[in-house]
Amino acid sequence: MGRPDRSARNGISRRGVIAVLLTGAFGATRVRADVSTVRIGYIRSMIRHPTISLLDQPTRDAGLAGAKLGLDDDNTTGSVTGQNFELIDVPVRKNPNLPAALDKLAGQNARIVMTDLPAGGVLALADAARPRDMTIINIAAPDDSLREQDCRANMIHVAPTRSMLADAVAQYLVWKKWTRWLLVVGSHPSDQLLAEAYRRAAKRFGARIVMEKVSEDTGGSRESDSGVVQTQQQMPVLTQGAPDYDVLVAADENQVFAGYLPYRTWDPRPVAGSAGLEPVTWDASSESWGGTQLQDRFERLFHRRMMPLDMQAWTGVRIVGEAAARSGSTDPDKLVTTIKSPDFGIAAYKGQLLTLRDWDLQLRQPILLADGRTIVSISPQPGFLHQVTTLDTLGVDRPETKCKLQ
Repeated sequence: MGRPDRSARNGISRRGVIAVLLTGAFGATRVRADVSTVRIGYIRSMIRHPTISLLDQPTRDAGLAGAKLGLDDDNTTGSVTGQNFELIDVPVRKNPNLPAALDKLAGQNARIVMTDLPAGGVLALADAARPRDMTIINIAAPDDSLREQDCRANMIHVAPTRSMLADAVAQYLVWKKWTRWLLVVGSHPSDQLLAEAYRRAAKRFGARIVMEKVSEDTGGSRESDSGVVQTQQQMPVLTQGAPDYDVLVAADENQVFAGYLPYRTWDPRPVAGSAGLEPVTWDASSESWGGTQLQDRFERLFHRRMMPLDMQAWTGVRIVGEAAARSGSTDPDKLVTTIKSPDFGIAAYKGQLLTLRDWDLQLRQPILLADGRTIVSISPQPGFLHQVTTLDTLGVDRPETKCKLQ
């Protein structure tokens, strides 16, 4: 399951390749008269959080653009298989009425629903979806709890977990023999969860955290109040006094301080985690296995670079399309059964098929390690072995799981 697959190189399955060849790479696809339609819901958060850099500001169509590109790919294949795919976008803001959103989608026969809500919203959706016979695809929430004690049989996870992301970084640092870490943690609850993932990763792969420090979020405007002068003074003081270490690992999921760390630490050390060397599902610099082709198509359509959430939404839509092509059906129950079957996999421009873990319904996937300009490496790293697939060296493995699907 972990070996490279030729069909996975350009992100489209063998069936998809045939469809592209038949319809033409740039020509309009023709829809057959006898098509059946698959409707995919997308409950999409419109809440956007500020970031340190203006270059990282999320766009209004973050995620939606990737879903639309995936839909285009699904319909390319569907023009041959007699299947049509539609996306129903349900944008929501703070404190949404999630049961009403599900009822709206159910009324349009969209029983497979993607969402980029935080963990609490994803779990609420899954529980509300169960009596409605609907399946939720989580494309954003990284919380391990959703795959562990709070796992659900109708909740599939495309987004990697915090433990997968932390393990991806840890493997590379250990491979580099950078095993002494200074861990700097933000003050938000999600930062604490990410820090726990890094503690677990250090223990798992043989690294040692020589000291932990906390960076308190005191609020204020990150641009005008912090300023270059203040951050140049604050960051060295924050990192001063640590025992000798090889690399600073930042756990700052809210992007409050980590972006200020590179080149400002007291000791001249590399930074990894939430800044510097970051674990991501996608980066605009990725060009291996047909990544350039995907990025070029995305930029032509949306006039911007593809972000990780776009890739996760693209993958969620493509999972549904691949299941329809394999099963020859548009029935939502048959599609979900196909997705959960042991031989199902999705090509996603990462050199091998991505498959679903049957114990927690988490999508296995390589994690890119990017520095904002290039792909530095891709985890799993060489030498980290597994009896089934090396992808299971990232995150919670079967013997460790607390999940009891129900």
